[in-house]
Amino acid sequence: MTEQTTEVAEEISNSVSIELLKAKLAAFAKERDWDQFHSPRNVLLCLVGEVGELSEIFQWKGEVEKGLPGWKEDEKVHLGEELSDVLLNVVRLSDVCGIDLGKAALRKLQLNAIKYPADVDYTNNYNIKKNRGANSNLPIV
Repeated sequence: MTEQTTEVAEEISNSVSIELLKAKLAAFAKERDWDQFHSPRNVLLCLVGEVGELSEIFQWKGEVEKGLPGWKEDEKVHLGEELSDVLLNVVRLSDVCGIDLGKAALRKLQLNAIKYPADVDYTNNYNIKKNRGANSNLPIV
């Protein structure tokens, strides 16, 4: 194994953080002199393209069960690659915009917990409507 392959293998065996991905992406772009192209708009457009590629995988499959039973291993590998492209572009976009993605995500989870209380039965439209008085942002399913 090369030094770079060993380094990647060690990182994979450990938990991967947003900060690690952010640093790797920044170094990757800098080594290629791509920072000049990584404006928020350009990275966003790249992200949209990658989401399109991810969507193509599911386009003609109909409803897909959790765990992807019946999918071939090469289909799962391809899905992982496209999911990674989306993730990496989200991380890069947050970096070029100066947004702490980890903190923003935790804040959004807290806001969603307020917006969608756990004690509401979201399978019953009557209960959702009854609870809308306390929180008018509850969805009507």
